[in-house]
Amino acid sequence: MAAVMMEHEAPQFLGLNPRQINFSGFFICVGLMAYAYYLQYFEGREPCPLCIFQRVGLVALGLTFLSMALQEPGRIGRRIYTVLIGVIAMAGAGVAGRHVWLQHLPPDKVPACGPDLATMMDAWPLQTVIQTVLRGSGECAIVDWSFMGISIPGWCLIWFIIMGVVGVTVNARASLVR
Repeated sequence: MAAVMMEHEAPQFLGLNPRQINFSGFFICVGLMAYAYYLQYFEGREPCPLCIFQRVGLVALGLTFLSMALQEPGRIGRRIYTVLIGVIAMAGAGVAGRHVWLQHLPPDKVPACGPDLATMMDAWPLQTVIQTVLRGSGECAIVDWSFMGISIPGWCLIWFIIMGVVGVTVNARASLVR
């Protein structure tokens, strides 16, 4: 892909311009969420609190990609969106990484199961809910699905990293030429 880039041309990644990459990021998030809902409603796999936090991250990341693709912001706007993509992807990867870590704890080190997220949200302040969820609980350590030996949180971690790196790299480069 050694092509001379004119100042007015957007950088390409895998033959796609930044707008196409942003739409792709959105559609990847939609696909991941669709599969999560399929597992929940058709396979009967209820998400644990950390899974729900990862879903929130995927939705936020997807909406950021979509907003950026639809808006086609200028240089400053693209930089702001790029930072947002990076922060959301890192936060999502952090939650997914914590979840993967919990799944790999020895059975005697797994925290006890706690209340579900709805109960916590009804009874506790938001800060306490977030702290409790991020500490994890017994149901978060259960691996009841895997593909190629990687659990759902493992795949979320991989996708958050890929989308964060690609989204930040492509959009940061595009903000330099606009």
